Amino acid sequence: MSYNEFEDLDHVESKGMTFDFKGFLFKVLHLWKLILLSIGIAMVIAYSINVRKQNIYRLGALVSIENDQNPFFTANTSISFNWGGVSGKVGKIMTSLNTRAHNELVVDSLQYYLSYLVQGKYRMEDIYTRAPFRVDIDKTKGQLLGKPIGIRFVNDSVYEVFTTFERDRVSVQKYGDKTIQGVTVPLGDFNERFKVGTPVYLSFLNLTLQIRQGATVRPGAEYYIQFANYDGIVYRYSRAVSAAPSRQSSAVLNLAMSGTNKAKIVDFLNTTVAILSKTELERKNQYATNTIKFIDSTLNAVNVDLKAVSEEMDAFRTQNKIFDVDVEMQEVSAKLKAFDREKDVVNDKLRYLELLETYLQTKTDYTDIAAPSSVGIEESNILTSVGKITNLAIERQNLEATTKEGSTLFKELDSRIDAEKNVLFEIISGTKRNITIQLNTLNAQIRKLEAKLSELPEDQQQYLKIQRKLDLSQEAYDIYLAKRSEAAIVKAANVSDISMIDEAKDIGNPPIGPNKSLNYMMALMVGFFAPLGLIFIVFLLDTTIHGSDEVERLSTIPIIGLIGKYRYKNNLVVFEKPKSAVAESFRAIRSSLQFFYKQLPNEGGRTVMVTSSVSGEGKTFCSINIATAYALSGKKTILLGLDLRKPKIFNDFNLNNDHGLVNYFIGEETFESVLEKTHIDNLDVVTSGPIPPNPSELLMRGKLDELIIRLRKTYDIIVLDTPPVGLVTDALEIANFADAILFVVRLDFTKKGMLQLVNAKYRKGELKNISFILNFYKHKTNQNYGYGYGYGYGYGYGVYGEAYHERDKISNVGKVKKIFKRL
Repeated sequence: MSYNEFEDLDHVESKGMTFDFKGFLFKVLHLWKLILLSIGIAMVIAYSINVRKQNIYRLGALVSIENDQNPFFTANTSISFNWGGVSGKVGKIMTSLNTRAHNELVVDSLQYYLSYLVQGKYRMEDIYTRAPFRVDIDKTKGQLLGKPIGIRFVNDSVYEVFTTFERDRVSVQKYGDKTIQGVTVPLGDFNERFKVGTPVYLSFLNLTLQIRQGATVRPGAEYYIQFANYDGIVYRYSRAVSAAPSRQSSAVLNLAMSGTNKAKIVDFLNTTVAILSKTELERKNQYATNTIKFIDSTLNAVNVDLKAVSEEMDAFRTQNKIFDVDVEMQEVSAKLKAFDREKDVVNDKLRYLELLETYLQTKTDYTDIAAPSSVGIEESNILTSVGKITNLAIERQNLEATTKEGSTLFKELDSRIDAEKNVLFEIISGTKRNITIQLNTLNAQIRKLEAKLSELPEDQQQYLKIQRKLDLSQEAYDIYLAKRSEAAIVKAANVSDISMIDEAKDIGNPPIGPNKSLNYMMALMVGFFAPLGLIFIVFLLDTTIHGSDEVERLSTIPIIGLIGKYRYKNNLVVFEKPKSAVAESFRAIRSSLQFFYKQLPNEGGRTVMVTSSVSGEGKTFCSINIATAYALSGKKTILLGLDLRKPKIFNDFNLNNDHGLVNYFIGEETFESVLEKTHIDNLDVVTSGPIPPNPSELLMRGKLDELIIRLRKTYDIIVLDTPPVGLVTDALEIANFADAILFVVRLDFTKKGMLQLVNAKYRKGELKNISFILNFYKHKTNQNYGYGYGYGYGYGYGVYGEAYHERDKISNVGKVKKIFKRL
C-alpha cells in the first residue's frame, strides 16, 4: 500500500460523529415556516393574555413618625407623664402595618369583604364606589360567601336579586362575630324582587340596598355583589402594604400598595394611616387615661367626705349659737389645719404606694398604672421606675399582635419587667418607711396643738374641729379637681406621633403591569427558541443520513453518483424510462466507473460489486439499473445474484428462482444451464437460486473464484448483487473479486453508524476501491451545501438533464403531498 493510501486511511479514521452545526443551521432555515408559525401562535397567546389581564397600579403615601411633645407640657405642669422615646418606633410602626389586629380594623372600616362588580368583556370588573348603589349589611346575620349575587334594576325603586344554586347547602358568614355556618338554599335559579331601601332577609343574604346620592340607575342594568371570607381578606391585605424608610429621613416612611383598583388603593392607604395614628394616640394617652381614672375615683371619695362634713357643720350651727373664738386659739386651729392637710397628703402618698405594691404583686398587665405625681409623689426614682414598667408593658402588648406566645422576645421583656419591679419594690419599701416617720412626726405635732385646744369649751372645740375638717375637704376637693382638669387638658391637647405628610391620591398614575411589552418579548423568544430547541433535540437524536454533506462529513470515501427518488412499477427504470432523471443518473455512474477502470490494468472484463449496510436501501435496484446502463451502451454485461439469503433480481426479468448460482456452486447444474438471457440486449442474468443453509461456506469453496475468472474472458462488465455488508460476512468474501465496490446509502433511511462500519472495514483493507451511491436523493440546498466538487459529475449532469427529461403527470393529491413534504 502506497504512502498516499495510508494517508487516506488516516483521514478516514479521523472522521467522527461530531455535531454538524452547518447541517443544523440549514435544517432551521428549511423549517423557517414552522418557526414563523410558532412565533405567530406565541404572539397571539401573548395578546390574548394582555387583553385579559387587569392593569396593576401602584400608589403611595408619605408618613411622618416623630415624638411630638404635648404643647401643654411646661415646667409648671404638676402632673408628670412618661410618654417614652422614639427608639424603635419606626420599626414598630412598620411591623404594625402587617399585623392582623391593625388590618382587621382597616378592613372593618372599609368593608373590603364586600365587592361591587359588573360583568366585563373578559372578567368581572370591580367598580367599588362607581356602583350607583350601596348596601348596608346586617352584621348579625349571614351573607353568602364566594359567589356573585346578581342585582338587576327593574326601575329606580325596584330591583331583583338573582343567582343560581347548584347545591342546597351553602356557607354564610356573620361579619359581626366573624362566624361561618351552613344554611339551606333553594336549588336552581333564584330570582326575587325587592324595593330599594327595604331590608332583605334571606337565608343567604341580609342587607338593605340604597341608591347613592346623585346616582341614576338604568332599568335592566345588572350588577353583582360578592362577599369574601373575612379572614382571607384580612390575610391578603396584611401583605399588601409595603413600608420603607425615606432616603431623606429615617423618621419618614414611604407606604406603597399595588392593586387593580386605584380608588381602593387610595382609600386603604389613607385609612390605614388614619387608624395607625388613632391607635398610636390611644396608646400614647393610655398613661394619662389611667391617671384620670385614678383621680376620678379619689375625687369621688373626697366629694363624699366634703358633703358629709358640710352637713355636719350645718347641723352644728343649727343647734348652737354663733360665737367668737379667741384669736390665739384660731391661730392654733389654723396651724392644726395645716398639719392635718399635710397629713392627708402623706396618707394619700402612702395609700398610693400600697395600692401600687398590691397592683404589681397581683396583676400581669401593667398598662393601667396611674401617674405617681397625681398624688404628689415627686421622687424621681419612683417616677422613672413606674414609667419604665409602663413602657415595657405597652411594648409587650404591641408585641402580642405580631409574635407567637413563648417567643424569646416575650421572655426577654418579662425578665426586664420583673427586674424593674424588684427595683421598684425596694424603692416603695424605703419610701414607705420615710413616709411613716414623717407621719409619726405630724401626729405628734397635731397632738400638742389639740392639747391646747382642749382648754376651750366643748362646743368651741367641736366647732373648730368641724370647721377644720370642712376646710381640709374643700381644699382637697379643689386640688384634685384642678389635677383632673389639668390631666384632661393635657390628654385632649395631645397629638399622635404618626402624621400624614402626603396622602395617597389618584393623579392619573399609569399601570405598572402587566408588562405587555415584556409579554410580547417573551412570546417572541419562546416562539423562536421553543421550535429551535425542538429542532435541536430532533437533530441531535437523529441518527439517519439525510444529505450528501453528512456523508462527506462522516467519511472521505468518494460519492460516485446520486439517484433521485423515482416511483415506478418495477426496477427497470433505465430500460423502460431512458429519458428520466434517474436513468441519466445511472448513466452518469457508468461514465464515472469508466474513468475509474482506466486506471486499472487492462485485463478482461471488469467487475463491480453493489452492496449496502442493511436491506431496503436500494442495492438490487442499483445493481439492475447499472447492469442495464452498461448493456444499453453496447457492453456485454452479466448480473450475478450473489445475495443467497434474500434473492430479488428474478422478478423484474420475469424469471423464476428455482435454480441458479446455488445449484452451480453445489455441482447440481452447469453454469450454462443457470444462465438466463433477458429481453434487454447484451444483458444476461444468473439468479441466486434456492436459499442454502450455509451461504458463507458455499461462497468460500472456490467455485466463485473460478467463475469470475471465466466471466472476465466472456463479458465486459460483471455486476455483483451482494448481501448487505452490515448484516452478514458474505459480501466481504465477494469483495475480493470486485474491481470497484459501490456502497448504496439511502437518504432518510441509512444510519450514520453504518458509515463508521464501512470506514472501519475500508481502513482495515477489507473493502477496496469503494465509492458511495446516494439513493432517494432530493435536491435541497440546505442538505447539500458545498457539494459539487470532485464527484459532482453525476449530480450536475442529472440536474442539467431535467430540462429535457420526461415528467410524469402528478395528480392534485400528489401535488398537495409534495407541498407538505417540502415543509
